[in-house]
Amino acid sequence: MKWRRPPAARVAADRAGSAEGTEGAGGAEGARGAVTAGDAPGAGPDGAGPDGAGPDGARPAGAGPAGRRHNGQRRPADPWQVTFVLLALGGTIAGVAWALLGSRFFVVRSVEVTGLHRVSRSQVVVAAAIPMGLQLIRVNTTAASRRIDAITQVESARVTRSWPDGIAISVTERTPVLAIADGGRYDLIDRFGVVVVSASRRPPGIPLFMPSGPLRASPAVGAAVAVLHAFPARLSRRVTSVTAPAADEVTVHLTGGVTVVWGSPGAAAAKARVLTVLMRTKARYYDVSAPTVATTR
Repeated sequence: MKWRRPPAARVAADRAGSAEGTEGAGGAEGARGAVTAGDAPGAGPDGAGPDGAGPDGARPAGAGPAGRRHNGQRRPADPWQVTFVLLALGGTIAGVAWALLGSRFFVVRSVEVTGLHRVSRSQVVVAAAIPMGLQLIRVNTTAASRRIDAITQVESARVTRSWPDGIAISVTERTPVLAIADGGRYDLIDRFGVVVVSASRRPPGIPLFMPSGPLRASPAVGAAVAVLHAFPARLSRRVTSVTAPAADEVTVHLTGGVTVVWGSPGAAAAKARVLTVLMRTKARYYDVSAPTVATTR
């Protein structure tokens, strides 16, 4: 039979019992309890429990599983994880940049044009000067819009990208509102005094305009157009011509030799109401330039 080392608690008890008899049974039990507590499995220093717990199994405040916390602070981030995240982010950015600038995925393959009546699609596409196959991100939409605006019949244009491979162009054409006689023909102008088209006959619904100066960007042209827009609807179809030596001297001529002195475009609603009432008098001349003191004759 092999010899086994006696348990520590028994050795301590034997030693305590063989003492000179000065300690009683109570002293021996106290010694046994002390030794047993110190030699318990997993006990820490000073009789602490497993993992630094106290004698009653409780952990000191702030203590935690080994390696998780130290003095209340988290373990620092793994530098390899940080490096991996940065590399992944950089790769994503590089991939997006390549797709937009270097690949053939997002390039111009089609051009859609809307809002055309007098201007042809080919005119707009040529003026836009956007080559097929160009990366969409490289298209200068502002510059393309300006080039289309240079077409005489175009009032404004808007160019936008239509992902993933198209360009959308929205055109607003100039609308003729006045006609100017020119040697047996008529130049039809818009509200800005720009000649939109020339015609052999004056179209119905477009009054004749007698200019007294340059047409383009003329305040008088703008005032005449504003007055026509504010004119009573039931009388608009009787308008034959408009004169405007100045922006505040607009006169409208109706069928039957009727003349309406409107003055400036201001107070349009009041002038329209007064004119509608005065027309019941069947006069040939109406002055509503000052609607509070309108006159007829």
